[in-house]
Amino acid sequence: MSSMRFADIAVNLADPMFRGSYHGRTKHAPDLPLVVSRAKEKGVERILITGTSLQESREALELAEEYGLHCTAGCHPTSTSEIAKHPSGEEGYLADLRSLIEQDRGEGGSKRIISIGEVGLDYDRLHHSPKETQLAHLPALLKLSERYRLPLFLHSRTSESHNDLVKMLNEVGWSTAWGGGVVHSFTGTEGEMRELVDMGLYIGVNGCSLKTAANLDVVKQIPLDKLLLETDAPWCSVTASHASHAHLPPSDSPYCIKRVGKPEKFQEGSGVKGRWEPADIGVIAHIVASIRGTPIEELADKVWDNTMRLFYPSER
Repeated sequence: MSSMRFADIAVNLADPMFRGSYHGRTKHAPDLPLVVSRAKEKGVERILITGTSLQESREALELAEEYGLHCTAGCHPTSTSEIAKHPSGEEGYLADLRSLIEQDRGEGGSKRIISIGEVGLDYDRLHHSPKETQLAHLPALLKLSERYRLPLFLHSRTSESHNDLVKMLNEVGWSTAWGGGVVHSFTGTEGEMRELVDMGLYIGVNGCSLKTAANLDVVKQIPLDKLLLETDAPWCSVTASHASHAHLPPSDSPYCIKRVGKPEKFQEGSGVKGRWEPADIGVIAHIVASIRGTPIEELADKVWDNTMRLFYPSER
């Protein structure tokens, strides 16, 4: 395992769980430095922190700078309802987002923002942001990729949102020349996957992508040169009800970390049951390799190359 290099392209390090807070209640001391250290010990050489709103994009950048990682900047579809609440509306919100990106990407900046996202459509949780609101703001958010020539980090949930996202990408004139992109946490059909791949997009797979037998069938069909892996930590852990549970490595595997059963039983140096970490990316790699009947070393090497091609092209 030590010779394999892993990249986790989706981690929500700003989530309160990494500060020891669960559902608004403090259960243990903040342990983010230990989480990052654990990931590095497991061979995770690249971590991309997700920005899901203007404020969280700022927090993601601060964390990326503090820990020597990278991040996205954008507005998750379920956060688009906050755009209208900005004192200057959409233009003011976008101006602040552009300012954040330009300060980071410009002369003297840390250049930690390497992707535009999380942006897209989510028709599964419309109570957060109505469909009309998501659609109204998506074109301007997508065009940030064209403006800065940074890859898109896309969210799509439900077949209807997939259809509208593809339509919107075509309407704004998106092409891989903008910097490429990935549809992360993919849970769609094989037909939807192939449509995205044919457009030149990558497919991000995490625990939420591995829940059902139908999900596993789709994961088997993703072209290896378009596959990326993620944890979406602290979310999307693999549970006993998931079809992928049978493909988990044994608990004493080098891909697994030690965990306590409940947050209040926290022990320094251990993870927490149900709270996914970037150190768990090896577990995702093991599951996907097992499902596909591919040696994990081969899969890890190819996914590493894919990650570098999309997010770190200057380092290849």
